[in-house]
Amino acid sequence: MSHHHEETGCHGHHHEGHEHQCACHGAHEHEHEHHHHHEGGTKKRLALIISAAVLLVAAVLIEKNTTLPTWQLLLVYLVPYLLVGWETLSEAAEGVAEGDAFNEHFLMSIATLGALCIGFLPGAEPQFPEAVFVMLFFQIGELFEGYAEGKSRESISHLMDIRPDVAHVVGTDGKTSHVSPDEVPIGSIIVIRPGEKVPLDGVVTEGTSALNTVALTGESMPREVGVDDEVLSGCVNTSGVLHVRTTRNFGESTVSKIIHLVEHAAEHKSKSETFITRFARVYTPIVVLAAVVLAIVPPLVMTFSTGATFMSLFPTWLYRALMFLVVSCPCALVISVPLTFFGGIGGASRHGILVKGANFMDLLAKTGTIVFDKTGTLTHGQFEVTAVHPDTCDEHQLLHLAAHVEHFSTHPIGAALRNAFPDEATDGCCVSHVEEIAGKGIRARVGNDLVSVGNTKLMDSIGAQWRPCTHVGTIIHVAINDKYAGHIIINDRIKADSALAIGELSRLGVGRTVMLTGDREEVGHDVAAKLGLTEYHAELLPADKVAHVERLLNEQTAGSSLAFVGDGINDAPVLARADIGIAMGALGSDAAIEAADVVLMDDKPSKIATAIAIARRTLAIARQNVWFAIGVKVAVLLLATFGLATMWMAVFADVGVTVLAVFNAMRALRA
Repeated sequence: MSHHHEETGCHGHHHEGHEHQCACHGAHEHEHEHHHHHEGGTKKRLALIISAAVLLVAAVLIEKNTTLPTWQLLLVYLVPYLLVGWETLSEAAEGVAEGDAFNEHFLMSIATLGALCIGFLPGAEPQFPEAVFVMLFFQIGELFEGYAEGKSRESISHLMDIRPDVAHVVGTDGKTSHVSPDEVPIGSIIVIRPGEKVPLDGVVTEGTSALNTVALTGESMPREVGVDDEVLSGCVNTSGVLHVRTTRNFGESTVSKIIHLVEHAAEHKSKSETFITRFARVYTPIVVLAAVVLAIVPPLVMTFSTGATFMSLFPTWLYRALMFLVVSCPCALVISVPLTFFGGIGGASRHGILVKGANFMDLLAKTGTIVFDKTGTLTHGQFEVTAVHPDTCDEHQLLHLAAHVEHFSTHPIGAALRNAFPDEATDGCCVSHVEEIAGKGIRARVGNDLVSVGNTKLMDSIGAQWRPCTHVGTIIHVAINDKYAGHIIINDRIKADSALAIGELSRLGVGRTVMLTGDREEVGHDVAAKLGLTEYHAELLPADKVAHVERLLNEQTAGSSLAFVGDGINDAPVLARADIGIAMGALGSDAAIEAADVVLMDDKPSKIATAIAIARRTLAIARQNVWFAIGVKVAVLLLATFGLATMWMAVFADVGVTVLAVFNAMRALRA
């Protein structure tokens, strides 16, 4: 980093060779690609459920109004059963084949298949409608689960917008040819015109320009480059024509590495299993084992004690065991738990917080560390005048002259000076002889005075005795007729909401707040101190941010998760790598929104605390449903064990519990 420190810590305007400076957030006007795939799956499932329900009603009417033998009745009921249950049966079979038998699909399958078969045992009543009904309810639960799971955030197509399409290579004959960046050998000379992306990393051999590096660093200062300065691929050349000698091939270039980081970060991310799947892993083996014991042990014991044959007692106990399985079907859980998460996601969206799936609610509730990007997240990412220190004239006059000189500048600093003095266009001053001095600043005649506005190099070149300044920010020195007149400090403003956000997070028990920024060390220190963050790291490139997040992930305590909050394309790899990525939506880049798990639509950092509070409440409601459902089930299971429950009672208990659990789940909507 060539910082132009001059022992004072003050920074000049229009720096040369600033490694991480970059331009204002370019509004990425991309069209969002909508994936209809997920929507289609939901509609298909809904159609299946409705069709199966109609066929079940028809089957019940056929059973009531005819005297078909049991096997023919089974065929009638098999139509709706297989229609609605085929997916569940195949999932169960797949689970058994892969050695992961104990999931909710397996439990539903053996309970319903058992209910279908029980009618063929001597002296037992057919239980066909119950079997179809239970499977139907399970599919309704799956439907809610499908809704509650947000669309996949794997798509990183928007990131490809920083991938350059073409490189203009200068041949030995001086002619320019247009080739794909991955075909350019190291050491080639390429031409980059204004408005074009830098296709490959290299060193400037000819020309000066300003580079918009926002795609790489997220920082809003353009970086001035001249001969012998390094340029990175993915930046946009904003002003002059540059000749660059390439130093890396395309596969090794900065832009390729960022795209690669995002593509592979998702693989490192442990997929938080949905709450219900984890629950079913423990619950299902216990229930299945209990049912097997219930079917075999009592008839064996009674054979020895009463002298009756095992086969005469077995149908009764098998019926009880199957009823035990039907009662223990986790319908209430399978429906109410996803619905609770769905409600929580809906409640959060009313607050402008988009959560992309139920498993992220789980992770949000357990957040122990939050890592922030600086620009556009904790700060506005727009420059403004924060202090004016006049020497030989008043503040008004200093701003007035600086704004006039910067009238034609496209630089964000020029815009900040013009915004600080809005009357500049109407005060009738005559501005002439405007001269831009590359890497130093601008000179112009305002009225009868020659005004120079720029960095310390400009002041030195005209012999003006500039004064150092202790303020953090970019320092713009002003001289009138080569005599020093004072300086103006320009800085990125901290969002009013940021301090509130950090306070709210510590109140919620989030113990570690970290800021990672591509900006200068003193700027990082200043922002961290003002906001009361626990730690900060400055002057980072995207790969450094990923490395810091990796380190923080390794330092996490078990059972707590790490959230990263960012808004630029450069944040996409870290958003994908963190346990939970939170993107600032309204101003954020499409790539960041695509890579994130949670999107804040109004760019207020304090919404992070709201999101965590909603997630914790949602989880609490889900737990209430689980304990309530298990409590009722245990009671009915005991009745079934002693032969005091019927199959319909079992189904009713299950459905009744489900309805109550669903009503409780609805509370999550009122976040």
